[in-house]
Amino acid sequence: MNNQLELSIIIPASNEEGNLRPLIEGISKSCQSYSFEVLIIDDGSTDSTLAEALQLSKNDQKIRVIKLRKRFGQTAALAAGIDHAQSPILVTIDGDGQNDPQDIPNLIQELKKGYDVVSGWREHRKDSLITRKIPSWCANAIISWVTGISLHDYGCTLKAYRASLIKDIEMFGEMHRFLPAWCAWRGGKITEIPVRHYARKRGHSKYGILRIFKVLIDLMTLKFFSGYLFKPNHLFSGSAFFFFGLSLLSGGLAFYDKFGPDRFASYRIPLLLLAGILGVVSILLILLGFVTELMVRLYFSIRDQKPYIIDHENEI
Repeated sequence: MNNQLELSIIIPASNEEGNLRPLIEGISKSCQSYSFEVLIIDDGSTDSTLAEALQLSKNDQKIRVIKLRKRFGQTAALAAGIDHAQSPILVTIDGDGQNDPQDIPNLIQELKKGYDVVSGWREHRKDSLITRKIPSWCANAIISWVTGISLHDYGCTLKAYRASLIKDIEMFGEMHRFLPAWCAWRGGKITEIPVRHYARKRGHSKYGILRIFKVLIDLMTLKFFSGYLFKPNHLFSGSAFFFFGLSLLSGGLAFYDKFGPDRFASYRIPLLLLAGILGVVSILLILLGFVTELMVRLYFSIRDQKPYIIDHENEI
């Protein structure tokens, strides 16, 4: 961590030829009152994006360029920027020129009010209604409902974070859009503010309507980790008791009919088989819960990681 820097601005860029220079100029004008660095992450570009970024870094020592070996995706590019950033405040912004660097000071001012994450909200989004806006509205509603953290625009890259809260988060899939929810689960204070948004002038978008399915898959994974990372046995044991209850019900009905009304003789054997299968499933789930509990304990032990995060300690 560089104590002289106030701000790290992270720009993931994949085939953004012609977009970086005006973006950097806008950042330089908007953030001149801060001591900052800019990290441009070239995510496997096949055009002149890398050359443009390297030329910008030669002209400005505040700019650092990180080239990934291939295109790993926006989440990986942002993760690389977060890992290499050196300041206590991190700002992420798209490299396509659709975000406005003039909003960065507004994010920082909001962050200084005591928040840990300030998320941008593209209130007047300049994108296609069918392929971008409607899928985004649906995704935001689902993510807000599942995570319990209500935001209008999870997909907006323009956000400000306290580095101490996200430096050790391991990101995967499309997880970059879930960072505010993840930070909230770790005790962070989250807010959002409206930001400007412009139509893309150069290049083309890398995302389409099918992306929402990838987001839903990652959302289910994230929900599992957030709820059961420290207590996986609770999930499997709870499911085991549910199936065990069904097993008892199925077997009980078979025995009740055998020694009682004797109305469903043809169903008794299937009910007993179902009871046996459900009983085996419940036992397997309990064993799986024990295994996952052991794996989680080994995970934290090997990484020397604690199942808690300290905000600060009052020294006497």
